[in-house]
Amino acid sequence: MNNEQLMRFVAEAWDKSIVPALCEYIRIPNKSAHFDKDWEKHGHMDAAAELMRQWCEANALPGMKTEIVRLPGRTPLLFIDVPASGEKNSSDCVLMYGHMDKQPEFTGWAEGLSPWTPVIRNGRLYGRGGADDGYAVFGSLLALKALADQNIPHARCVILIEGSEESGSPDLPAYVDALADRIGDPSLVVCLDAECGNYDQFWCTTSLRGNLTGTLRVDVLREGVHSGMASGIAASSMRIARQVLDRVEDSATGRIKLDALFAKIPEDRVQQAQAAAKALGTEVYRKLPMVEGMQPMDKDPAELLLNSTWRPTLSTTGVDGIPSLPNAGNVLRPYTAFKLSFRIPPGVDPERAGAAIKEALEKDPPYGAKVRYEADPGADGWNAPSTAPWLAAAMSSASKNFFGKDAMYMGVGGTIPFMGMLNVKFPKTQFLVTGVLGPQSNAHGPNEFLDIETGKKVTACVAQVVAEHYRRS
Repeated sequence: MNNEQLMRFVAEAWDKSIVPALCEYIRIPNKSAHFDKDWEKHGHMDAAAELMRQWCEANALPGMKTEIVRLPGRTPLLFIDVPASGEKNSSDCVLMYGHMDKQPEFTGWAEGLSPWTPVIRNGRLYGRGGADDGYAVFGSLLALKALADQNIPHARCVILIEGSEESGSPDLPAYVDALADRIGDPSLVVCLDAECGNYDQFWCTTSLRGNLTGTLRVDVLREGVHSGMASGIAASSMRIARQVLDRVEDSATGRIKLDALFAKIPEDRVQQAQAAAKALGTEVYRKLPMVEGMQPMDKDPAELLLNSTWRPTLSTTGVDGIPSLPNAGNVLRPYTAFKLSFRIPPGVDPERAGAAIKEALEKDPPYGAKVRYEADPGADGWNAPSTAPWLAAAMSSASKNFFGKDAMYMGVGGTIPFMGMLNVKFPKTQFLVTGVLGPQSNAHGPNEFLDIETGKKVTACVAQVVAEHYRRS
């Protein structure tokens, strides 16, 4: 492999073809089904799938088949089958994964930026979904085209781009079952939907937390009442909510109090967190847009990484029953409702954890108030199997070739449900889970961006790993 030639090929394709396609993709408000109940009527998901299909067909490799698969009532899935380019191990398979659905707009975008308008500033492409992770289909196919440019063989590759990941991938199992014979038995999975600790080296994700979301609602009155008349007689719904939330989380430290949400941290993951912390230093927390004077929850970067990857946490992501400030009258409100998001470590059973949360929140409600917790379907965490020596060597070599530094490993605090599904279905499969979501890239929030140079280098690294996969077989 001529590394310089491969990097030139990848960089030129990104500039001339991928970036323009991503700009068009960002313009499509294809919010995930959880956030757009009328997604089918609006047609945005179909538009995104069609844009990707057309690009793939325009950049097709010999014998490649591209299809938008649709199951009734489910979001579409883009299925791409690329034949093996070498003669041996034709039954072997590499499964490459990404998603096309997006998170909602959110607020707080900087002046001149918005979720559905692509803007390039200082080598970064701003807009919703470019980095999380619309680039995946383009980067995956380009990695294979870069190998073909030098006549470097690879195993058969299947690219799956789903449309429901941001909703917890409820549609994906049905597609995996329906397409099982066409997918085959992959020995390597490449996922481009993860974070990178910095933009200086190739980062490999070793674990993902699961996610439990639900709605806590506290009712105290049938209707709002003048606060001067009611306060001191009826307890406020906010105070009761604070009381019951303190049963599951220590508000002073953020530590979760329920044993059912904890798992033992494997020693190798502790060592990887320590190595990543050494490489990143204060960037572990400086990557976040903290207000001036705000301090992290721990002074040790390694502990912060473990907090965000292997320990349970609670975030309140939404609220109802509270008027906006201009409309806040002197009223004791009848209810308060919170959307709760628990991140759980790999190995924690979501059903058992969800039951423990519900019991803790609802039991013995203060003052006999009506306290209800309605849980959404949970998502498992994932802990990668031990990395095969050939894959570790390939990732290290690729990172040195295209980033100039060794590869790094760390867990990620987010959730990719597909990884857990695949781990159960293909227990002997090796995983390369990586991505471009580095410091300040802010997926799901305002000012999300894709660092274009990192996208190019990650694509080149994937190409080398896929080539090494063929050689080791």
